[in-house]
Amino acid sequence: MKKTPMFYIAAILAVTNIGGMTQAALPDPGVTIVPGRTALVITDPQNDFLSPEGVVWGVVGKNVTDNNTIENIDALFAAAKANDMPVFISPHHYFPTDHGWQFEGALEKLMHTVGMFDRAGPLSLEGFEGSGADFLEQYKKYINDGETIITSPHKVYGPETNDLVLQLRKRGIDKVILGGMSANLCTESHMRELIEQGFEVAVVSDATAAAILEEGNGYEAALVNFRFIANAVWTTEEAVQKINESM
Repeated sequence: MKKTPMFYIAAILAVTNIGGMTQAALPDPGVTIVPGRTALVITDPQNDFLSPEGVVWGVVGKNVTDNNTIENIDALFAAAKANDMPVFISPHHYFPTDHGWQFEGALEKLMHTVGMFDRAGPLSLEGFEGSGADFLEQYKKYINDGETIITSPHKVYGPETNDLVLQLRKRGIDKVILGGMSANLCTESHMRELIEQGFEVAVVSDATAAAILEEGNGYEAALVNFRFIANAVWTTEEAVQKINESM
């Protein structure tokens, strides 16, 4: 039986009895979509994550495929655009000067070693088209429509190093529907920072995916934290329905 994203959450948070003490499931605060105050935010919808030619497809590809992540992100884009919901992209780009960093975390080092998200420079698009740093081709009709807000790149995982929060606040946005790559890294880090900044966040659990390595399953780890921290955790089907009904 194929295990859905919500299966993992249910398995982890089911009512249990430990040492005679009942552990009840967490409450579900929910997020109410309000037109003009709600936006779709997608992290790293880029080839290095989502294309079979991407440099980390070997460790994320199975989870992307199992979750139907590519089509689910597309469905979120389509619903948001059809309902005039603002769309924000928080991309991950590395320039040559970023390779001069003197220390890195484990995944940072991996990304730099394999040339993930590399661009020729902040003022150059040389070699960008079709590269690992470029956006997945099927998303470009949404991203390049002249209305989608593409923020400055984040550099590690969270939006602390880019202008996403500023761009959201300048447009009166205080509620975010969040999807993109990858679940336990950039997506989770964006969720955490947006929550800390006072936004309501609904994470779309099957519009993301993560690496599965010997060290652990990044996707399962992210699902636990989504449920613990976010205001809501939706499937793509639920998110699209709520967008269509509310906008």
